[in-house]
Amino acid sequence: QVQLVESGGGLVQPGRSLTLSCATSGIIFQRAVLGWYRQAPGQEREWVALISTSSTTNYADSVQGRFTIARDGATNTVYLRMNSLRPEDTAVYYCYARDFRGPNWGQGTQVTVSS
Repeated sequence: QVQLVESGGGLVQPGRSLTLSCATSGIIFQRAVLGWYRQAPGQEREWVALISTSSTTNYADSVQGRFTIARDGATNTVYLRMNSLRPEDTAVYYCYARDFRGPNWGQGTQVTVSS
């Protein structure tokens, strides 16, 4: 059974940093494309960052230069380091993992950026 469990969300002031973690199980981690998506209230879910099996990364324009995605094969965990957070980054953040069997999603973790 595939499980993606996010952690690390919370309330943070603008300009500060936060790191999200996603512990995975039940997937072939080394062969999975991993990523983070987010969904703000009243908006559709949007792509934030992806990391390939060879650790090539891609970012949405809105987070380029501020967010960093990384994967750790020793612990089967994917991270999202978020710097210089802005109020518009407020959303539920979802972990994503796709191996040869298809896509999987975590339950989401809330990130609120507010003073």
